[in-house]
Amino acid sequence: LWSCVGLWLTHAGGAGRAIAEWMTEGTPSMDLREADITRFQPHQTSRAYVAERCAQNYREVYDIIHPMQPIERPRNVRLSPFHPRLVAQNAYFFQGGGWEVAQWHEANSRLLESYDDRVPGREGWGGQFWSRIQGAEHLAVRDGVGMFNLAALAIIEVAGPGALQYLNWLAANQIDRPVGKIIYTAMLNERGGIVMDVTVVRRAVDRFWIITGGGILPHDLAWVRSNAPADGSVTVTDVSSGWATIGLWGPKAREVLQSVAEEDVSNAAFPYYSTRQITVDNAPVFALRVSYAGELGWELYTPTEYALRLWDVLWEAGQPHGIVAAGSGAFDSLRLEKGYRLWGADIHTDYNPFEAGIGWAVRLDKGDFLGRDALLRAKEAGQTRKLCCMTLDEPGVLLGKEPIFAPGGEKAIGYVSSANYGYSVGQFIAYGYLPIALAEPGSKVEIEYFGERQVATVREEPLFDPKMARLKA
Repeated sequence: LWSCVGLWLTHAGGAGRAIAEWMTEGTPSMDLREADITRFQPHQTSRAYVAERCAQNYREVYDIIHPMQPIERPRNVRLSPFHPRLVAQNAYFFQGGGWEVAQWHEANSRLLESYDDRVPGREGWGGQFWSRIQGAEHLAVRDGVGMFNLAALAIIEVAGPGALQYLNWLAANQIDRPVGKIIYTAMLNERGGIVMDVTVVRRAVDRFWIITGGGILPHDLAWVRSNAPADGSVTVTDVSSGWATIGLWGPKAREVLQSVAEEDVSNAAFPYYSTRQITVDNAPVFALRVSYAGELGWELYTPTEYALRLWDVLWEAGQPHGIVAAGSGAFDSLRLEKGYRLWGADIHTDYNPFEAGIGWAVRLDKGDFLGRDALLRAKEAGQTRKLCCMTLDEPGVLLGKEPIFAPGGEKAIGYVSSANYGYSVGQFIAYGYLPIALAEPGSKVEIEYFGERQVATVREEPLFDPKMARLKA
C-alpha cells in the first residue's frame, strides 16, 4: 500500500517525488520521519484523538507555535507507574508519545540556593516553557545522584533461531556478542541513512531486546517487522508495556543501589556496558550498566507491577545521598554535554553514520548488512559534511533549527540540530552539520537567532568527561 494523502497543494510535487523514489528505489532521498504513516501511536488513530487534534490544527495553522509548547488536549493518556510520585514533586509535565513526562520538578527549586550562580536565566521567547530548576537538577545529578522516570522507553523483543542472523543483517554494528552484552548500533536504509538509533541487548542465545524511545516505537517496530524474514525463524514482539524503567545516575548511584541490592554491583562485578539480573529489595530487576546522561549508573528494568515499589525503595535509600528526581530538561542538557545523539534531531535518514560521528559503531568487515554498500561508496567518496559541537562565544540562547552561516556569509550552510546550556561546562552548546572545511575545532561560524547573529566556535567533543572516567568508574 502506497499512501500519499492530506497534502497542501504546495507540497504535492515534493511528495510525488518522494513516493516515486520510494516505489522505484526502495527509499526516498530525503527524510520523511515527520510524515511517515508509521509514526502514529495506537491512541493517535482513535476517532476521539483525530477529531481533537485536527480541529486544533486548523485553529493554529497560521499561529506561531513555540517549539517547546505542549499540547493542551488530550492529556493524561498514558501514565507511568511513577506518575503519583512525580505529581508529589510538583512536576511540570510535557507530553511525548502520549506519555506525561516531567520536564522539571518544582520541589527542586530549593537546589537553586546551591547552584544559583551556575544557572543563567532566559528571557522572552527563549525563556518560555523552561525553568532554571532544570539546570539545578542537572548539576545535582553531576554532583550526587538522580532518579529519572524512563517508563516511556520501548522494548522490541526479537527471538527465534534466525534472530541473530537477522539482526546482524539489520544492524550496522556487530550483534554477535556474548549473552548479557550491550551493543549500541544504527540501523540503516539502502542509502545508508540512519533509520534507527538503538541499544541492543543479547538476553539469550536466540533472544534480543532492541531498546528505543517510546515516542518513536511505532516507527521502529514497523521497520523491524517489515524487514524480518517470513519463514517463521524470527518473532518480533513489542513487550514495552510489561516493563517500567528507572534511570539511576550520578557519582553516588552505586552507593544507593548497593545499599538495597542483594548482588554485588561494584565495577569489577558489574562493568560498564554489561547487564545483570539483580534483586532490589523485593523487586526483580534487569539492570543495564549504561547511561544516556553520561554518568555512573544504571537503567533498571522491572516488571510493571513492581515499578512503584522499586521507585520508593531507591528514593528512600537515596535520601542520605541527597537524591533528586530529575526531569527531561536536565536529561537533555546532560546528554548534550556528552555529545550523545538524538534520533529525529541530530541523526535521521538524511545522514549516514560517518557524517553523524558514530562510524565507530559500524563494522564494515562483519559481512553484508542493510546499507553496507552505500556506506562503502560514502567512505570511498569521502565526507563533505560532519555533525559538529559548537559553543557560543558570548552569552545567548538557542532553541534548535536556527540557520548557521560561515562568518559574514549570506547563504546558510546548515542548521542547529540540538541546543542547550551545558551547566557543568558553563557554556551554551549547539550541534549541527557543517561543511568539512569548517568542521575543524577552532573554526568560527555564525548562528542566527531572531535576526541577530551569534558567533560560535567549533569544539572537540565531548565537552564533558572526554575520557569517560565517570561512566566507567
